[in-house]
Amino acid sequence: MPVQRLNHAVLYVRDVDRSLAFYRDVLGFRVTTEIPGTAVFLQAEGSTNDHDLGLFQVGAAAGASGAGRRTVGLYHLAWEVDTLAELARVRDALLRAGALIGASDHVTTKALYAQDPDGLEFEVSWLVPAALITPELTDGAPMTAPLDLDREIARYGADTRGGVGVSVPA
Repeated sequence: MPVQRLNHAVLYVRDVDRSLAFYRDVLGFRVTTEIPGTAVFLQAEGSTNDHDLGLFQVGAAAGASGAGRRTVGLYHLAWEVDTLAELARVRDALLRAGALIGASDHVTTKALYAQDPDGLEFEVSWLVPAALITPELTDGAPMTAPLDLDREIARYGADTRGGVGVSVPA
């Protein structure tokens, strides 16, 4: 059987408590298992997975990640939200936390980019429902443009469920 999807990610962080606070308070992850001062396993709010993210503390002396700048390594992880209303809520939380570093319209996905307290980049995105992806939408469209989230909410609706397997009522 082929690989189905990413089950979870594990990150090395300087301070597990600081990173836990960020992922919990900004993105809504909840603790499933904790080894105080060492590691924590988190579950995304809408997930049924045992854990979606593991954080392991390596200490304050850890150097910055050079991935993508000086070395090979993971560029970012991407989490998906169901609606543009949720993407707007996440955007506002990231802005309050000073973590938002970009917002892009990738035609079939609407994406926010942010960094956690250790500068590790991640993406939060909404996928245009497959039924709404037409040649008119994709032909000649730039692969990356600035995201105008208010325009996308007006276009698709704040509560339209996104995703590849989602059908849209006629």
